[in-house]
Amino acid sequence: MKAFLGMGLLGSNFVKAMLKKGEQVQVWNRTASKAKALEADGAKAFDSVADAVKGADVIHITLKDDATVDEVLGNASTGFERGATIIDHTTTSAKGAIERTKKWKERGYTYLHAPVFMGPPNALESTGYMLVSGDQDVIRKFEPELSKMTGKLINFGAEEGKAAGMKLIGNLFLISMTAGLSDALALAKAQGIGTEDILNLFSAWNPGTAAPARLKKLSSGDYSQPSWELSMARKDAGLMMKAAEDGGTHLTVIPAVAGLMDQWIAQGHGNDDWSVIAKDNAS
Repeated sequence: MKAFLGMGLLGSNFVKAMLKKGEQVQVWNRTASKAKALEADGAKAFDSVADAVKGADVIHITLKDDATVDEVLGNASTGFERGATIIDHTTTSAKGAIERTKKWKERGYTYLHAPVFMGPPNALESTGYMLVSGDQDVIRKFEPELSKMTGKLINFGAEEGKAAGMKLIGNLFLISMTAGLSDALALAKAQGIGTEDILNLFSAWNPGTAAPARLKKLSSGDYSQPSWELSMARKDAGLMMKAAEDGGTHLTVIPAVAGLMDQWIAQGHGNDDWSVIAKDNAS
């Protein structure tokens, strides 16, 4: 028997996928109606979180944050079966994941943090990516089950909390990319260029494919062989900001990056590769 706590879009689709595979799942959500709705798919909903976990040897959770996870697990714990395993798919801090692993182990339970790069459709279709790290014996035990929930299970090794840290890094990149696209749309609007043209550009030229090579260059620490000099990149950033201003709009990301470029140029790095702006963090 499994229990699943947190019936948001992700959690509810995880449950639907489990039910389609013939599994029995007990569910709970703070807003009870979201859990009750899953009874039509074959789940058994409970108003009490402690009742929802009774009889379950594995308890999956998808909640909001560290505080919510701690609160819900604390309330549920009176109903835990002896030796139950908690598998947490919530995006949390690494510190929180480490502390919970230790805390629940001391109480006789297994806690495994397994955050995901999955949207609701991925959860329903068992595609996307799931991250794990920590006790490798625990991971080996649950790997078959977790692999059924996702397209790819990525194991980052024995370090507790590393999966949580990697999830935050991935989310940071997604946020940064979206903010960059927002600036691109603003600059396009200022210059009378339509979104379709941007789509055509990125369909023909995909800058995302350069990310591994760029990261490798940053890790090398060698900025002396520029493919794009910092001074020239800063010139282009100035052109972007001026075009946006002339078009009656403003950019969010580029001005901050330009300020960082100015600092490195002032330190004498104008002729280095523009990626030198990441030197302090890449070393």
